[in-house]
Amino acid sequence: MTTSQTGGQTKISPPQTPVYKQRSPLYFAWARFTANKGAMVAGAILLLLILMSIIAPLITKTDAISQDFLTERLAFPSADHWFGVDDLGRDFFSRIVFGSRVSLSIGFIAAGFSVLIGIPLGALAGYFGGRIDWFVMRVIELFSVIPPLLAALMLASLSGGGYLAIVFIAALFGWVQVCLLVRAQVKVFREKDFVRAAKALGATPWYIIRRHLIPNSISPIIIGFVLAIPLAMMLEASLSFLGIGVPPPTPSWGQMISTGLSFMFFYWHMALFPTAALAVTVLVTTLFGDGLRDALDPTLKGR
Repeated sequence: MTTSQTGGQTKISPPQTPVYKQRSPLYFAWARFTANKGAMVAGAILLLLILMSIIAPLITKTDAISQDFLTERLAFPSADHWFGVDDLGRDFFSRIVFGSRVSLSIGFIAAGFSVLIGIPLGALAGYFGGRIDWFVMRVIELFSVIPPLLAALMLASLSGGGYLAIVFIAALFGWVQVCLLVRAQVKVFREKDFVRAAKALGATPWYIIRRHLIPNSISPIIIGFVLAIPLAMMLEASLSFLGIGVPPPTPSWGQMISTGLSFMFFYWHMALFPTAALAVTVLVTTLFGDGLRDALDPTLKGR
C-alpha cells in the first residue's frame, strides 16, 4: 500500500501484486540437469572426446595406419609416445584417438537409425492400440529374448562385417528402448483434452500423431537416442574383438583390445589403453544419458 499527496489531498493506492516471471519447462529441466554434478562432468568429458575425434589429425603426430616407428615397436609409454608403440610400429596414442572416430560415429549413427525406427512404431502402437499394439509388443518380446551379441554375431558373419553392417545391426537392436518410451508417452497424451479437441475438429489420426503426439514425446526420444549410443558402441567393440567388426588397418578399440590380449603379460599398454578408452566413453555416455533422462522426465527417476 502506498500514499501520495495531490493538491493537498492524500490518496491511498491499493497494494500492488508482485509479478512473477513464468519459467518454461526447459528452464526447470536445465536446472535439474545442472544439479546433477555427475551428469555435468560426464557431459563435459563426452564433449571433450567428441572434440578430440573431430580434430584428431591436429593432436596426433602421425595418422592411425602409418608404420613410422618400426624400430621402436612395442615401446612402452614415453614422452615421445604417450601411449607407447604397437606391434606394427604405429603410434598408439594416434590409434586410440582415431579409434574414437569409429566408436563414436557408429554409436551416434546407429542411435539415429534406432530413433527413426522406434518413433513410428511406438507412436502407432501407443495411439491405435489393439492389434497394432499387440503386434509391435510381440516383435519387441522377440528381440528381448534373443541375446543381442549372439544374433549380431550371426548377422555379422553372414554379412562379412564392416562399418555399415555394424551400424545396421546396432540399429536393429537399439530401437526397442526408443519404441517403448515413445509408446508409453503417446498412450498418456492420447487421452489429453487437446487431442480430443483435435479429433472433434476432424483431424486425422496421422495428423494428430505427427503434429501433436510426436512433438510432445520429444523428451523420451532424446533419452532413447542418448541411451542407444553406448549400446551400439559396446556391440561394435564386441564384434571387432571377435574379428568380424571394422576390418584392419582401420583403428577400432575392440580390435585393439583383441590384439592387446596377446601381449598383455609383457606389454601391458597394448590392452590397457584401448580398454580404458572404451570403458570411460561408455561410462560417461551412460551417466550423461541417465542425467538427461532424470532432467527431462523426472517421473522416470529410479525406475
